[in-house]
This record gives sequence, C-alpha cells and structure tokens, in this order.
Amino acid sequence: MPDLTTTAVFVLEIDSVEVGSFRKVSGIESETEVIEFKEVNKEGRTIIRKQPGNMKWADITLERRIDSTNMLWEWRKQVIDGDIDKARRHGSIVAKNSKMEEVARWDFTNGWPSKLSGADFDAGANDVATEKVVITHEGLVRK
Repeated sequence: MPDLTTTAVFVLEIDSVEVGSFRKVSGIESETEVIEFKEVNKEGRTIIRKQPGNMKWADITLERRIDSTNMLWEWRKQVIDGDIDKARRHGSIVAKNSKMEEVARWDFTNGWPSKLSGADFDAGANDVATEKVVITHEGLVRK
C-alpha cells in the first residue's frame, strides 16, 4: 500500500524561479471535449458515437497569506498595461510536504495572471489577510 502523503505547502515557480508559497490551489485539471455523432448500423438502428475533441484546461487559482512581496502584482500589471506577450510565462505548481520535499509537480505553458484579488479587511475579525491569483494558461502536465 502506498504511503499517504500530506502536502504542507504549494509553491509557484515562474520561469524556474520560486515566486512564493500558497496554502490553497485549485484548477489543476484538464478535460477533453466530447463530440457526439449519430451513425446507423447494418440493422438500421441509430447509434451515438463519441469521439475526443479539443483539449481544455481549467484556470489555476492560488491563495496565500498577504506578505510584503509584490511580484504577482508586477506580473499582473504587464497584462493591465497590454503587454500580454511579455506576461505569458511557463511555470509550475509544486506540492511540498512538511520537510519541504517535492511531492508532485504540474507544469503549465504560456500562463498569465487573468485576475488578482487583494484581501477583504475587517479590523474586528481575527481572519488572516489573503490574496488570490488566477492563472490562465494553454496547457498543464503532471511531471
């Protein structure tokens, strides 16, 4: 039976440089569109055939505690300023265990930050201030 590995942190790497660590990641998924077509067999019955269509990938959403770094905001600013070609980057989501050893890695291509959300602040709450970044990309593979 394989060991059950828990992940303690997720790291975002952009162009092989570690940008930051995150506590939540979602959207690590791919899907193949299904094309259906009807076909009549020799007995005259209609059969629905299914073929694979285009591949599509979900946007990756990462959430972390706000810190003093602003690399994500600088990266997002390239998109805001209209420099999408410069903003497109290759990157990785790396899951690490409590010993900071790599457990899993997903590489994405031509990613760019399509959304960046700052924290909702409430002075009366005990919540940790977090920010979210959504990365839109053109492909994802598990390494």
